[in-house]
Amino acid sequence: MGEVRVLLVDDHPVVRAGLRAMLTGFEGISIAAEASDGAAALKELARLRTLGETPDLVLMDLQMGSGMDGVTATAQIRKLAAPPPVLILTTYDTDADILAAVEAGASGYMLKDAPPEQLRQAVLQAAAGGTALAPRAAALLMQRISNPGTSLTPREVQLLELLATGLSNRAIAKHVFISEATVKTHLVHIYGKLGVDNRTAAIAVATQRRIIRAPGSKG
Repeated sequence: MGEVRVLLVDDHPVVRAGLRAMLTGFEGISIAAEASDGAAALKELARLRTLGETPDLVLMDLQMGSGMDGVTATAQIRKLAAPPPVLILTTYDTDADILAAVEAGASGYMLKDAPPEQLRQAVLQAAAGGTALAPRAAALLMQRISNPGTSLTPREVQLLELLATGLSNRAIAKHVFISEATVKTHLVHIYGKLGVDNRTAAIAVATQRRIIRAPGSKG
């Protein structure tokens, strides 16, 4: 393909400026537009599509302050007709974040501390219709394929995240629209897979293994 035009989405102006400078320094990559959160990205994408200038790739941050997060925006972009691929670029590498992004339809998942050349290759690969994954993301997905019985399901990871916020079983059940009995069943499976017997230990092990973010983490 010719020049890869990127819609750059990140809530930090300094980070956007750094990414813009790095990406435009690569031959064959340009910045089509920028946005500070998911909602702004959707508006920019609609504007560009109206002009017949749909970008070849959306480079999407994961967490963007109080604005629409990257997972939600990715899911909405993927519902569009002939949507551009979305490459997540974030500081987070927990199982919960990776699985949420992949389930939303992201074509790739890279970390902001990746070497510039690795990011360049990821942009080109994702824009060409391929998959670009940071090592941890690739390892997680391969583990889920090779050992499906021992890997936590996306639902189990979601419940672990809710556990870490301090919600009761009843509150979790209401939050995800399942019965309290189903929550308890999921917890039994989670405890078994993590080798623990209570929620405190489950949260500690899940955090240590980077399945979920540490409780209270921001960004």
